[in-house]
Amino acid sequence: MAEGGEDRDWQRLDKWLWCARVAKSRAACARIVEGGSFRINRQPTDKPHAKLRPGDTLTFALGSADRGVVRVWRVLALGDRRGPAAEARGLFEDLVPHSQA
Repeated sequence: MAEGGEDRDWQRLDKWLWCARVAKSRAACARIVEGGSFRINRQPTDKPHAKLRPGDTLTFALGSADRGVVRVWRVLALGDRRGPAAEARGLFEDLVPHSQA
């Protein structure tokens, strides 16, 4: 995971989102972040290269403006690869139950 100059204690936001299976490609993850609907520890960001660390809290909206769902996730681990969905779910903890979303 230290590839691309990344340190072992952080990962680019777009790469982590791709590993967490938020979108099918890393470029799509970068476009979502550039849309400006992301916060890391309450700080807004539109930079796909923002540093993400375990313990950080992500707040973001997925979907259209009228049907979007706000997600609040705590980062539990950094992704080594884009694996199966079960592996991706181990990267984060959903802090807002889906029944309230």
